Amino acid sequence: MNTQERIDDVDALRGFALLGILLVNTMAFASAFYGLEIPDPAFNGLVDRVVHLVVALFFEMKFYLLFSFLFGYSFTLQMRSAERSGEAFVPRLLRRQAGLWLIGIAHATLLFHGDILTTYAVLGIMLLMLRNRSDAALWRLATWLVVLVAIAWGALGVVATLEPTSLDRPAILAAAEATELAFRGDWQAIIGQHLTELSSVWVILGLLQAPSALAMFVLGLIAGRHKTLARPRENQLLFQRLIRAGLWIGLPGAIIYAYTSVEMIDSPVAIIGLSVGLITGPFLTGAYVGGMMLFFGTRIGQRLRSLLAPAGRTALSNYLMQSLIAALIFHGYGLGLIGRVSPLATALIALSIFTAQLFISRWWMARFAYGPLEWVLRLITIWRAPQWRKPVGAR
Repeated sequence: MNTQERIDDVDALRGFALLGILLVNTMAFASAFYGLEIPDPAFNGLVDRVVHLVVALFFEMKFYLLFSFLFGYSFTLQMRSAERSGEAFVPRLLRRQAGLWLIGIAHATLLFHGDILTTYAVLGIMLLMLRNRSDAALWRLATWLVVLVAIAWGALGVVATLEPTSLDRPAILAAAEATELAFRGDWQAIIGQHLTELSSVWVILGLLQAPSALAMFVLGLIAGRHKTLARPRENQLLFQRLIRAGLWIGLPGAIIYAYTSVEMIDSPVAIIGLSVGLITGPFLTGAYVGGMMLFFGTRIGQRLRSLLAPAGRTALSNYLMQSLIAALIFHGYGLGLIGRVSPLATALIALSIFTAQLFISRWWMARFAYGPLEWVLRLITIWRAPQWRKPVGAR
């Protein structure tokens, strides 16, 4: 396997992560009830629940972990790139994280309050401070981050189960209706709703997603140090162990999480299910990494890799484009379809968007060196205009 193919493996995994993130985020765009304690009364039939179960089982709590792992892995590639260019790494990284934060703020305000880029920008600085720690110290940190967050949410779930409080369903329904009306309004109402949502979403980001993402950053840093994804043949046994751990630990935990989050959404037991998902999610994410890396080594897998890799190389542009398209479909400055599309139709919309992105990304990367936003971020990072078009004859 040559150097370009090794890079393609990482890019293809990033493209694969984009699919899972899109499926989850599109569900949030489509319904004001996403994340609330009761299901959407308009879409609570058998097919609707099955779709939500599938998304929760295989995608929620797993694919942002995969994206986070690849962020940590790519951190080591950026370090080596800085070394090759003879430039100081720390100023480059700080500029990159500042650019990422600014893009994230715009994304969260204009398109989607569930933005992860601002969190990544802050966590990237923490990873910078951890970069010289030993593998053993990083392993301990990642383990404790996952375990402590899971224990905290599990304890909260146990307390809520032992001392349950009745849900104020009329208030939840009224809040969801108000959210729908805001997102069907003009751009001012939509931005206002995004800002309102941001005032509460920080709890989820800070107390749930951020610690888990940092743990995966750290694991990605370790893997990047050892060039794990660049040496697939040498690491076949590791990938096989990851698959087995995912099947024996990750999948049962995902089943518990999915069932409680969909079928017991109005019960405090769902919080306990969340804690199970938090502690077992990294195992299923690891199985995705191991399974895809082994699959990329097959003839069919190589074709899939070549299809996914361009999307992964333009992951930032594709992530923002996904939000833009979803906003135009579900928000008022577009079609305003929030609350009017079934979960199955929403999933099909997400798959259609991703399919289009695969072909657009391949067309774009055949002509340009970077995706549009990747070029902007690269400009901020190296503080000079990078090459825009690919040289004639370049791959």
